[in-house]
Amino acid sequence: MDIHDTKTAAMEQYAALLRQQPPHRRLAQCVALTKNVRALILAGIVAQFPNATDDELRARLTVRLYGSVFATTIFGTVPADAR
Repeated sequence: MDIHDTKTAAMEQYAALLRQQPPHRRLAQCVALTKNVRALILAGIVAQFPNATDDELRARLTVRLYGSVFATTIFGTVPADAR
């Protein structure tokens, strides 16, 4: 999927609709999108590693979201194949 596949007019209209919303509504949408992205990433990790422990899943998720250096700082060690 090309990140530039949305027509300029559609993006301008979307931006205008966002600007019309109050800040608390935009923030709520941002939080919901973030939760959904995290859930999708985690579902992919679970599908790839169905026998992983909860700690391993958290470490793998952290690697995907923030990188291995941060994940290692938090968890001490992360699976070598975490990416």
